[in-house]
Amino acid sequence: MRFNRILLSATLVVVALVVQVSILGRLQLPGAVPDLVLLTVVALALVYGSVGGALIGFSAGLLTDLAPPADHAAGRYALVLCVIGYVAGLVRPDTGRFRSAWGPMLTVVGAAFASTLLYAGVGALVGDTAARHVGLTGLLFTAVLYDLLLAPFAVPFIMALARRAENDPMAVDANGGPPAGKDIASGWLAGGTGLRIGSQRGGLRMKTARSRANRAGRIKGVKGIKGVKSVKKL
Repeated sequence: MRFNRILLSATLVVVALVVQVSILGRLQLPGAVPDLVLLTVVALALVYGSVGGALIGFSAGLLTDLAPPADHAAGRYALVLCVIGYVAGLVRPDTGRFRSAWGPMLTVVGAAFASTLLYAGVGALVGDTAARHVGLTGLLFTAVLYDLLLAPFAVPFIMALARRAENDPMAVDANGGPPAGKDIASGWLAGGTGLRIGSQRGGLRMKTARSRANRAGRIKGVKGIKGVKSVKKL
């Protein structure tokens, strides 16, 4: 992952975790808790793709496992969010942009449902029976409901930040240059000046040469006319 992706993802995950632990976790809502960390992972995966989503999901899940007041084995939520990030990244369109809000919202619904099931399933494998006492059906319904209500306020904002970071003029690809097929610096300059600089440098040079040639031709023409007039006078 590029440096700007890592920096932005780490910042968003830490902020989401702090809000999750200090605010959302203390609301004492019935059933599940709104999962801002999950929404952050899904939003970033929808922009960065499956590999980036898996890496971000694992890191975010591991931080959640270690953050107090965690009462489960470390690595449990890291596994869940790693799978969710990878699958959410597969939903990302080839163009990188959704045609409507239905795509991200349906992804959030599926992620909330699948993460609750995976978390309960992994808990059952390690002997955690807390989900049985609360009721898995109630957890699934409230998790999907809370995350769906929170998603319109978090997912579009995070996706917009991630896309803007992708257009960072300092960004580079795997070969050390700008992303293929896109002159980022030219795009930023064009946004401020209205000029398409990257692809029209050769055209601007040709126009400059032509204007100089036309100007030289006009000057020679004027000198020739003056010379003819002077000869006639003589």
